[in-house]
Amino acid sequence: MRFATLHFLSDYGLVDEFVAVTKSVVWSITPDVRIVDITHDVAPFDVRGAGYSLARAAGWLNPGVVMAVVDPGVATNRRAVAVEVGDGASILVGPDNGLLAPAVAMVGGATAAVDITNSRFRIDAPGPTFDGRDLFAPVAAQLCAGTPLAEVGEPIEPSLLMPAVVPVTATEGDVVVAEVLWIDRYGNAQLNVDPDELTHGRYSLQVESQRRGAARVESFSGLAAGEVGLIVDSYGMIAVVANKRSAAAELELSRGTEVRLHPAGEDSGVSTPVTIGRAGS
Repeated sequence: MRFATLHFLSDYGLVDEFVAVTKSVVWSITPDVRIVDITHDVAPFDVRGAGYSLARAAGWLNPGVVMAVVDPGVATNRRAVAVEVGDGASILVGPDNGLLAPAVAMVGGATAAVDITNSRFRIDAPGPTFDGRDLFAPVAAQLCAGTPLAEVGEPIEPSLLMPAVVPVTATEGDVVVAEVLWIDRYGNAQLNVDPDELTHGRYSLQVESQRRGAARVESFSGLAAGEVGLIVDSYGMIAVVANKRSAAAELELSRGTEVRLHPAGEDSGVSTPVTIGRAGS
């Protein structure tokens, strides 16, 4: 077996049988492969959110095959691909809809790619709408078993793979205009802000017409009761947080919400919680 580990991400959830069936197809081909579930709780059809999740995980995954399936274009003319990174250290398998692109970029870019849409390893099925089971699983399993990349599909130029749209911050004078990328289960809201972009100790966070003071802190416990703050999260990005509370719920943030960061006086003190209007995502 070439790869002992297969990492699996999808928007299948755990209510239906989709995850179990897809895993069983893999094990029918490579019974000894270890399958690591990245997440199956991606919102249905959320290619962009899934891409961010995969990118956050990418630097920490063991060498192996990654199978990512968030595929609203299944059964259309969208392309299915297998993408090699690190000169063969790992291979990502999934739809070519931008889902794989952030993770591929995070680990240094693609070194080879193949179109697996019409792979000889595709399983015949009654209908065309379950490529996780019928295409991605058997191809991923074959790659784990040691089948060369060139034998699972037709070579394509890696530069022609569908790119991802990653939002970048804007500046208006000394104001940083950011966007919420991700909200974790604790209510911490990751922004598309690099720590080097923030040069002040305190900021005023503006969501629509409402503002809320926020201090730069190094830990959640550095925040007083009722205060929200800005922290460098475990992925090296700035996040809006609260201590043992959901900052996202308190500020009514969702993914895609615009957050404007205004420098505030260093001695402005702890702000009083206010109601923040919901911004559209």
